[in-house]
Amino acid sequence: MEVPIVELRQVSKTFEDVRVLDALDLTVLPGEILTIIGGSGTGKTVLLRIILGLIKPDSGQVLIEGTDIAPMREGKLLKVRRKLGMVFQGSALFDSLSVGENVAYALREHTRLSEVEIRERVREALALVGLEGIEEKEPAELSGGMRKRVAIARAIALVPKILLYDEPTTGLDPSNVEKINELILDLNRKLDVTSIVVTHDLKSAFRISDRIALLSQGKIAAIGTPSEIERSRSSLVREFIAGALGF
Repeated sequence: MEVPIVELRQVSKTFEDVRVLDALDLTVLPGEILTIIGGSGTGKTVLLRIILGLIKPDSGQVLIEGTDIAPMREGKLLKVRRKLGMVFQGSALFDSLSVGENVAYALREHTRLSEVEIRERVREALALVGLEGIEEKEPAELSGGMRKRVAIARAIALVPKILLYDEPTTGLDPSNVEKINELILDLNRKLDVTSIVVTHDLKSAFRISDRIALLSQGKIAAIGTPSEIERSRSSLVREFIAGALGF
């Protein structure tokens, strides 16, 4: 049996007496694209941030390549976190920095690469997302789709093993939604990474995923391939799909 690259065991998290995650179990296999769907406020982003180590669970284990990061202090956690790249909702670019400086930010913070090596890594990352030669541009000069691709370039610059995407197509027009979907698929193949995607966009989930997990009431209520989810007889799954697709 294939060993999970990410595994959550009995993970719980409460905010102000609201149980957001409730003894949740989840496994993510190497190389797959796993998409997490669910209604607003169900804890999808909290789940991503727990995997990244930005939020600590109240209980449970968060295993990255078999190592539990839940009890780790920040120093050790930083080493593990380098295995993960995060694409935040809204892109979260620094408007005061150029595109090149945005992509280089983590390289300067967390590596000992020379400036020449950093510039080359930045060039390679931008080329992978189809944005060659825009290092000197400011984020304010970019369209929403381009900003999203710069955010992805920043996430892959450290050559992570795992990519986390938080609502990667939010606010984009249909043409850019398809470009981001294609990019997620393309990078998964080219970089040999594992991708975990949180989205409210069910059409994108069916388009890109090897497996889809439905988060409801703090637990993974259903998980399977897109065709298994589409054919599911679970009333919870069918109601969510009908609502998400406007049926």
